[in-house]
Amino acid sequence: MSSEHEDTNIISGMQEKKEQHTIRNARVEEFRFIGELMVSVYSQLDGFPKEADQPKYYEMLANVGDLTHKPETELLVAVTPEKKIAGAVVYFGDIKYYGSGGMATQEKDAAGFRLLAVDPKTRGQGIGKLLTIACINKAKQNVNLRQVIIHTTKAMQTAWRMYESIGFSHSEDLDFMQGELAVYGFRYKL
Repeated sequence: MSSEHEDTNIISGMQEKKEQHTIRNARVEEFRFIGELMVSVYSQLDGFPKEADQPKYYEMLANVGDLTHKPETELLVAVTPEKKIAGAVVYFGDIKYYGSGGMATQEKDAAGFRLLAVDPKTRGQGIGKLLTIACINKAKQNVNLRQVIIHTTKAMQTAWRMYESIGFSHSEDLDFMQGELAVYGFRYKL
């Protein structure tokens, strides 16, 4: 059992580590690298469809920067102190541009994010959590929004646990099938 002092030191250490990374909008010249990162990360997930199974999905990943042409859509990156991109996510300030299957795009007063990817070399540093919280904070800045919607799969158990630890709750009404892949919807109440 840890003492209160030890817990404070652990939290302090986490905050110091997280402060080393900068969250910002991706630059156009970074889009290609981010697309390659996303294709690499998603293609390595056990139990996740491969490019041959869902070529259009992987084409979207490779061209992830194109999503920023949609209104209120941003490609966010986590950048290391050495100016390397450690992870990325697409934030949708209006859920109608979210582009997933299922009923999510019909939700009202909602933002969402998709395509969270963390470079395998930087995993375990809290980068996925930083990007997730950045999306939640963006949504909180809009007084008209009441929720953030996301989707994940069983192949993404680490992310799934992280989302739940932040306060996302599984919402079966947002679940859908992407081909033969079950996709699970989650909500975070603002």
